[in-house]
Amino acid sequence: MEYASLFKEGEEKLHSVNIAEASLDARLLLEHACGTDHNTLLSHGDMEVDEDKVSVYREMIDKRMDRIPVAYIIGSCEFMGIDFNVTGDVLIPNQDTETLAEETLRYIYDGMSVLDLCTGSGCIALSLLKYTNETRAVGTDLSDAALLIADKNAEKLGFADRFRAVKADIFPDDMELSTAQESLGMAKGDKFDIIVSNPPYIPTSVIDTLEPEVKTYEPYMALDGSEDGLLFYKRIIPGAKEFLYKSGYLLLEIGYDQGSAVKELMEQNGYKDVQVIKDLGGNDRVVSGCFY
Repeated sequence: MEYASLFKEGEEKLHSVNIAEASLDARLLLEHACGTDHNTLLSHGDMEVDEDKVSVYREMIDKRMDRIPVAYIIGSCEFMGIDFNVTGDVLIPNQDTETLAEETLRYIYDGMSVLDLCTGSGCIALSLLKYTNETRAVGTDLSDAALLIADKNAEKLGFADRFRAVKADIFPDDMELSTAQESLGMAKGDKFDIIVSNPPYIPTSVIDTLEPEVKTYEPYMALDGSEDGLLFYKRIIPGAKEFLYKSGYLLLEIGYDQGSAVKELMEQNGYKDVQVIKDLGGNDRVVSGCFY
């Protein structure tokens, strides 16, 4: 079967079940199945595709028709220009979260240390390591499966010597933290220059209203922020002060309607220079503040 015809078949199937980005998804899946790139459709649309690759592609299209996200089907996702491994055990990194990483890069310098709470795939911490030198990061998560993926991403990207994944219900305990710090060449009891987090922040009642790709396939524990969506901020904001150096920064991803509430929480807990930063869509997306 010709490459362009196979693409058209997949596109039409995805359109039939109202996939919003049917053309893009059909192309991405075809490129993954065939090992091609985005130029192939335009330049080599008449290329014959082997039957085994046709079968693989059709299986992928069937999964996408069931609303399984493309990233979970192909097992990877781009974030901050970096390719990360992902599975259904972690959130899919998205453009909104790039706002958090980009804002953090304004405050981080070579050689600093970062604590990434609710690290998931490790995409935030590892992106910060990618774009700085001699920085070190500890990522925490309660999910053993997520920690495994974060470790695999660190190894894949060449940061196994600068990143440690630690199991924790938000903040690491003293023993786990000391072990991680020692392995990174940090001294026992060292604090962090930067703390970042993309915590669960969706109100429980809202989750069932989300697209099937999110509510059905992304990990519930990474979405649910309790009744008002603020549970994790109420824990992280006061707790972070124990782990931050003075003049260190805390940066948090938030929901589009949580800017005022999270800003107030940070100010009530003594953070200074608190700012609410908007994403590319013009929505409140990050709150940052300095611990004095």
